[in-house]
Amino acid sequence: MSTSKKLTAAAALALPLALLLAGCAGTGTDAATGASDENEVVRIGVVDSGDPYWETYKEAAADEGIEVELVNFSEYTQPNPALSAGELDLNQFQHIIYLATYNVQSDDDLQPIGATAIYPLGLYSSQYESTDDIPEGSTVAVPNDESNQARGLLVLQSAGLIELKDGGSVFSTVADVLPESKVKVEALDAAFTATSLPDVAAAIVNNDFLADANLTPEDAIATDDPTDPSAFPYINIFAAKAEDADNPTYLKLVEIYQNTQDVLDGVVEASGGTAVLVKTPVDELVTSLTDVEDDIRANS
Repeated sequence: MSTSKKLTAAAALALPLALLLAGCAGTGTDAATGASDENEVVRIGVVDSGDPYWETYKEAAADEGIEVELVNFSEYTQPNPALSAGELDLNQFQHIIYLATYNVQSDDDLQPIGATAIYPLGLYSSQYESTDDIPEGSTVAVPNDESNQARGLLVLQSAGLIELKDGGSVFSTVADVLPESKVKVEALDAAFTATSLPDVAAAIVNNDFLADANLTPEDAIATDDPTDPSAFPYINIFAAKAEDADNPTYLKLVEIYQNTQDVLDGVVEASGGTAVLVKTPVDELVTSLTDVEDDIRANS
């Protein structure tokens, strides 16, 4: 998560999305046991279904008797409302902070049921080869969604381009950029930060949009550090509705993802070698989600 319109607009997307997906087959589960029907199709919302490892994953799931249908979205604001509305069974596209922000702002209770990877967030430029070359007073773009905006600002601060009020945090916004900063910061839809590169000195670009912009992670002139303990809330996850958190089929799908080497190799390859694969215990993911949600409420 992290990208598009503000999460406060997410509810408005639910109805048209429901119409879009109305023809999809339903998922069958036994209400008493949570067990799957024989011909169950599990619908997983993603934003990168074109990556080859998803086909490998679907084949691995089919070998275990589970048919996976991928539902691709072009905007990060869509998969969570779709999951909440029952139009998806799971989604896999976001980190903990993004999910926490969605839950708080939408009064929802989606839950993590498995970890996938941490993806470093990079700063890119079509004009400058290093952050030292970026002129004072120039403009740098960051994503406009809350979680990735804060993370992008922290990358800029680490690179010496800006200073943030009170040292910055996972709740920082463009409004927290201090006037004495070297550059100005503009928040854009995450899908457009890459295409803005000809018009700005540099831009924070989410991994999902690198390929379309003919960028690779090696092109980044600055990144954050995924091994830092502060990066824990940026672990990407499988998410489910709270009542489905113990669904054995869904947990099996997480296990298949985490333990199929061809899938893991594909994830790393699709990330340009930057993905840091993790198998963080679910209870730690849930604790982190709760802590971030509490912090968001306290800071709102």
